[in-house]
Amino acid sequence: MEALVLVGHGSRLPYSKQIVTEVADKIRAKGQFEVVEVGMMEFNHPTIPETIQKVIDMGYKKIIVTPVFLAPGNHTERDIPTILGLLKEECHEEGCDCHNHAHEHNHEHVHGHDHAHAHGHAHSHGEPMDIPEDVEIIYRKPMGADDRVIDIVMDRAKGL
Repeated sequence: MEALVLVGHGSRLPYSKQIVTEVADKIRAKGQFEVVEVGMMEFNHPTIPETIQKVIDMGYKKIIVTPVFLAPGNHTERDIPTILGLLKEECHEEGCDCHNHAHEHNHEHVHGHDHAHAHGHAHSHGEPMDIPEDVEIIYRKPMGADDRVIDIVMDRAKGL
């Protein structure tokens, strides 16, 4: 069983969450994922940890997390992966082994690969989740200059 979690930035205004929710509704309607949920980076609920926990509580062991962001930045490269336990943070305390708690493979947010996996949990000085050992998180990269995004921008430029 596989779940999709879309991550939005969030805003004090309703538009950010509304757009991500609409994207989730349209993906849900395609019927390719058993469950599609939304988690917000900041300002809105549900938060990323709330959504991931909800999906775990539903019994999903494979969770694909996709940021609905155009460009990579601090949130997609550092904050979200840290929350998900994918990014090892440097520990500044002597004797701390916090960097040994995450098992990482193909870290996309660092090397640009297709995806990153996390099993277990990570401790950092942010707010990482404690992901159960039997749950796999697959983190995808932001949209970037994908040809489909280019087509949308060109359509908008032409007034379509």
